[in-house]
Amino acid sequence: MKHVFILNPKAGNGAHLDETRAAIRRLDGDVTVYETKAPKDATRYIRAFCESHTEEDVRFYACGGDGTIKEVAEGILGFPHASMSCFPIGSGNDFVKYYGGRERFADLAALVAADALPVDMITLGDEYSVNVCNFGFDAAVAETMNRVRRVPLLGGKHAYTTGIVRALVTARRNHCDIYADGEKLTGKAFLLCTIANGAYVGGAFRCAPRAKNDDGRLEVCVMKPMSLFTFLSLMGPYRRGEHLDDPRFAKYMTYRRAARVEVVSKKPFPVSLDGEIIVTERFTCTVLPGALHFAVPASSVPEPRDAPVPAL
Repeated sequence: MKHVFILNPKAGNGAHLDETRAAIRRLDGDVTVYETKAPKDATRYIRAFCESHTEEDVRFYACGGDGTIKEVAEGILGFPHASMSCFPIGSGNDFVKYYGGRERFADLAALVAADALPVDMITLGDEYSVNVCNFGFDAAVAETMNRVRRVPLLGGKHAYTTGIVRALVTARRNHCDIYADGEKLTGKAFLLCTIANGAYVGGAFRCAPRAKNDDGRLEVCVMKPMSLFTFLSLMGPYRRGEHLDDPRFAKYMTYRRAARVEVVSKKPFPVSLDGEIIVTERFTCTVLPGALHFAVPASSVPEPRDAPVPAL
């Protein structure tokens, strides 16, 4: 098997770049390293590589964050001889939290030896997501962060705070019609919506605690608008993934498992796909069952989540 490491030199502000290069050099076998140069570069490189190397299996390793994982996944999509894993050196790395966190993927030798498991993908027209599609309040935060990241005083380490403050003012009441397998989930307004294949979003929020990323279903969570006091009081339980069992959420939350989610708005709005922002007026999310072969060290395979999801 060929092993190709896709290294994003900007991941984590480049803090782990040299040690990652050194760790890769210590590996035995047929190893190639490619450092990305621009957005979508990884996808283009991988598709070209797969088309020109059809004689044996190849595994790609996303060395970066969730955006790098997304690009690598889009690159191998449709190539049955290609699998992937990740060496998480980004700032977010939400997807690997499903498997226990980045420390489970820290041993390159274990990654190279790991078996690949089938993992679903979310499709949204010509776009894809491995982890979570979300919009409303938290997508507004992400959009603002992207805009001010390099703005003095507002960006850098203050970008998240800037995004939260702006969203608290502008994005607590959002307007879309959201349908899960044909059932309308929204009333006049909503606070946020997550359509999840994985379990975590936004760095630490366990938005879909009972997600299984190989079951052919999407975990859909819609939150209604609420007062600022209620919002702040419920943020902790939501972050910890307690919202499915906490009765305080019953008034505000609708939660479904679905194979198809349709979203329609009268004006364009930002949507986050694994942290990448697109702007659209309508979209449909469906599942590509087992579209990825994702290598996971054996100790990090999650326990089955068999608890029923309440119809809220």
